[in-house]
Amino acid sequence: MRVLVVEDYEPLRRSIVKGLRNAGMAVDQSADGEEGLWLARSNPYDVVVLDVMLPGLDGIEILRRLRGEQIQTHILLLTARDTVEDRVRGLDAGADDYLVKPFAFEELLARIRALIRRNYAAKSPSIQVGPLRIDVPQQRVWLDARPIDLPAREYALLEYLALRAGEVVSRTDIWEHLYDFHSEAESNVVDVYVSYLRRRLDQPGRPSLIQTVRGRGYRLLKEGPC
Repeated sequence: MRVLVVEDYEPLRRSIVKGLRNAGMAVDQSADGEEGLWLARSNPYDVVVLDVMLPGLDGIEILRRLRGEQIQTHILLLTARDTVEDRVRGLDAGADDYLVKPFAFEELLARIRALIRRNYAAKSPSIQVGPLRIDVPQQRVWLDARPIDLPAREYALLEYLALRAGEVVSRTDIWEHLYDFHSEAESNVVDVYVSYLRRRLDQPGRPSLIQTVRGRGYRLLKEGPC
């Protein structure tokens, strides 16, 4: 999934970005409120992790502007303030979640994953699509109860297709959710990784789990092949 981190304290920002990338997410980052607002307006993020105290524009003002423009991206506020009034102020401005510093990275990651599941109306941390089962927190995949080992990029692609199982997902949509703002990946990288996934998932004599919809993109079969 694709996440934006807006945090001006560099050691914390670097730590969050590294951890999220290690968890298989595409991550953009900013240390400035004005730039953070521009990025949040310009890209289809699944979650924005937004510090309250920022140079340029503070996090609450960024939040108010995004909601005023009807941008519905899930936003998780980070703050050093832990009063009831501060939490109410952030939530009333349109935040989806709130985390007080200092925090454990594992909790931040769990909250981000919960917000991502909310994007796709998926409450369970386990995704079942036909013969596929995906344990999202552990990033593990089974096909007909057989474990499948996937590199991080292939796993990220499969998880995204599984969250949108049955839908046609365009190449552009896949690109925007799997690659960060500064990515220099080749233009055919989506097709390449779909082919990698098919080699790992397809079985002799059965239709491919991932269908090509000519001119539109790809679709993961919701019920699985017969």
